[in-house]
Amino acid sequence: MTLSADSDRLDRIEQKLDTLTTDVESLTTNVESLTTNVESLTTDVDVLTKIVDRLTTSVGTFNDKFDNYQKATQWVVQLAFTLIASATITVIVSTVL
Repeated sequence: MTLSADSDRLDRIEQKLDTLTTDVESLTTNVESLTTNVESLTTDVDVLTKIVDRLTTSVGTFNDKFDNYQKATQWVVQLAFTLIASATITVIVSTVL
């Protein structure tokens, strides 16, 4: 091999190394960006988890209140029917006697 052939070969190798260095730097930047994105997503997921926990608690409280209202309504209806039946019986008994 001649000196110029070796020099050309070294130039090509140097260009490829420069290209590889640029590619590695670009990949490093991309990895850093992805790491930042993952950390941001992790924070978002934590916030959403807290919100879901609060909503779960709120739904539980709502279900308890709704159950209490339903039972109270049932008692009021039973009381109303009892009062109507008592009044009807009172009217019938007072009429008969």
